Amino acid sequence: MSRPDPTAAPTLPVTLDRETPTPLAVQLADAVRDAAADGRLRSGDRLPSTRSLAEQLGVSRTVTAAAYEQLHAEGWIAGRHGSGTYVTTEPPGARRQRARRSEPKPVMADAIDLTPGSPWVGGVDKAAWRRAWRAAADLSPLRRPERAGLPAYRAVVAEHLLRHRGLRVGTSEVDTPAESVLATGGTSSAVAELGASVLRQGDTVAVEEPGYQRAVGALRAAGITVIPTEVDDAGLVVDAVPANTRAVYCSPAHQYPLGGRMSASRRVALVERARREGWLVIEDDYDGELRYDVAPLPLLAALAPDVVVHLGTTSKILTPTLGIGWMVGPPAVIAEVLAYRETTGTGPAAAGQQVLVELARHGDLGRHLRRLRRELSERRVLIVDALRAGGVSVLGDDAGAHVVLPMPTEAAERELLRRARRRGLLLDGLARHHAGRSVRYGIALGYAACSREELTQAVPTLVELVREAGG
Repeated sequence: MSRPDPTAAPTLPVTLDRETPTPLAVQLADAVRDAAADGRLRSGDRLPSTRSLAEQLGVSRTVTAAAYEQLHAEGWIAGRHGSGTYVTTEPPGARRQRARRSEPKPVMADAIDLTPGSPWVGGVDKAAWRRAWRAAADLSPLRRPERAGLPAYRAVVAEHLLRHRGLRVGTSEVDTPAESVLATGGTSSAVAELGASVLRQGDTVAVEEPGYQRAVGALRAAGITVIPTEVDDAGLVVDAVPANTRAVYCSPAHQYPLGGRMSASRRVALVERARREGWLVIEDDYDGELRYDVAPLPLLAALAPDVVVHLGTTSKILTPTLGIGWMVGPPAVIAEVLAYRETTGTGPAAAGQQVLVELARHGDLGRHLRRLRRELSERRVLIVDALRAGGVSVLGDDAGAHVVLPMPTEAAERELLRRARRRGLLLDGLARHHAGRSVRYGIALGYAACSREELTQAVPTLVELVREAGG
């Protein structure tokens, strides 16, 4: 069945009750939400103007304008210059339904964890770990919070970015990082801070589709309108980003979850559009240190430090135990985030920062990264060779800690997840990584959380299950 023309404003299925004490504007806003929840309105549908809707319902334009204003603030609708007002977000009910469907169900205690997102904690040197915590505990307690992060931590981050990511950040006269570096609680926490400080309720942010849903959740919680934007093997499709965008969130070094790398031409095109159209680009470099084939392409923050906010984390290269990451951005952005922290009394905890400083001071951080790259590179070769030998397609660059096994349909993906769970394998499907309607299906297969022995044990079963499911 063909879909109605989205450029034609429909007659809204709305009936207002003038006998109840509920204000008409509230009734109208509720009715639009209900229409979206049961599928009568879909993302991309054009809505009547406030004037024509007022005439349709026999109410004043004040009523329809108030209802639209509320729906816009909640992120349900957005105006497009010269075009009209459109439904912009998938119904929350539909998102909850997909989340329930994709939530991992209870599995056996000895299930092998092949989900992405977890680090190789078995490779952390226990002696170095204990030494760093002891040294951090010897430091005097802080008298007041360091909203920007500990100076020593910011210096370590600056050195880390220069050595492992090729990003040079300025230093002050006393050889400490300039104001362009902040400590954060990790990438999701940093996105939430940007949504609450630099961005404003109702702003539109383009995000990769499929993409990192915790970032999407952080933006939506701040009242930001999220616009899912196409990705392909070369990363975010820059031409698909809407013109009315306030910011773009992307993971160019290793797109999550598909695993591609944004091409050099697209990086240039993205920063050029950002400068021309006034966008802020949020660069999530969640595992950019993990590259095994060639040297990584220049970071977006290196190409355009004036419009790019660079985010990094220790959760993928060490452990989420530390609960820390970093943000590098233009001075105005950093100032906004710091002002937000002062106003709300928030900021990253110091303990994890102190531990990372000690790991770096003794060279343990560098040694761990070298060990980590070698181990994960070997694991990737092991699993990719075995899968391809079994006739299973594998997507993703030679980087990071996961690959993607494409599936033809959502039903095939769901069946594979179910069968794998029964065989003691914990997997993650692509369907749940969409902010809008699912368009890509398959398995995001992590190879860092389990042991190498478990990985070797799981691969033959995985090949069998994927082939049975049609992958």
